Amino acid sequence: MANIASSKKDARRSAVRAVRNRSLKSSVKTKVSKFRRAAAEGAEDTEQLALTAASALDRAASKGVLHARNAARRKSRLMKRLNASGLTDQAATKPAAKPAKPVKKAAKATAKPVTKAVTKAAKADKAEKPASATKRSPRKTSS
Repeated sequence: MANIASSKKDARRSAVRAVRNRSLKSSVKTKVSKFRRAAAEGAEDTEQLALTAASALDRAASKGVLHARNAARRKSRLMKRLNASGLTDQAATKPAAKPAKPVKKAAKATAKPVTKAVTKAAKADKAEKPASATKRSPRKTSS
């Protein structure tokens, strides 16, 4: 057991993190295994389970529970298995074509462009602060 207070605190925090990470890893494993089971049986909701498992892997990677490349590799294997099962709906996997965006109107001529003079003036305002507010007093040294 650690003797130093900061080491004791670090050990407590590590234990809390380990429990949290364990539950997150477990839920990811559960979602992946549900997808694998559904793919093997040829269930109808296989595609939805694959998306759920991929989302869980992304979430675990963003929280640092899994390494990003580990999550990417596992997602790639999931999608490969999903495509090999032949249960995907081809229309659902392709994103729908987005409608064309309307053309934006030209900016108003009355709007003033930001110039160097304006930014220099703003810097000058900042520089006018009293020097005593920004400087720290020198440290006292013991002799």
